[in-house]
Amino acid sequence: MASVNPLVETRDVVAIKNKTGNLYESIAVMARRSSQIAVTMKEELHRKLDEFSSHADNLEEIHENKEQIEISRIYERMANPALQAVTEFFDDKIYYRKK
Repeated sequence: MASVNPLVETRDVVAIKNKTGNLYESIAVMARRSSQIAVTMKEELHRKLDEFSSHADNLEEIHENKEQIEISRIYERMANPALQAVTEFFDDKIYYRKK
């Protein structure tokens, strides 16, 4: 999700409420999606970093692995899962339904 602005923006509470008819329900939808995104990002990051891991690493090799550092920096620059979820919510990319 590189297109999501990583900076926090203020949002109109009424616009959030109008999406579902209930402010708290809208927040719950965004929170659930944020959790899903966080799990996906964590799994993705670990999968990428595991490619570089070796069980015979010594301390010097761990600190000098520039590929791992660059991958970590990419993930640090990405918008956090909550911001991604809010963007998806306002762009109508989240499917939700009432039970």
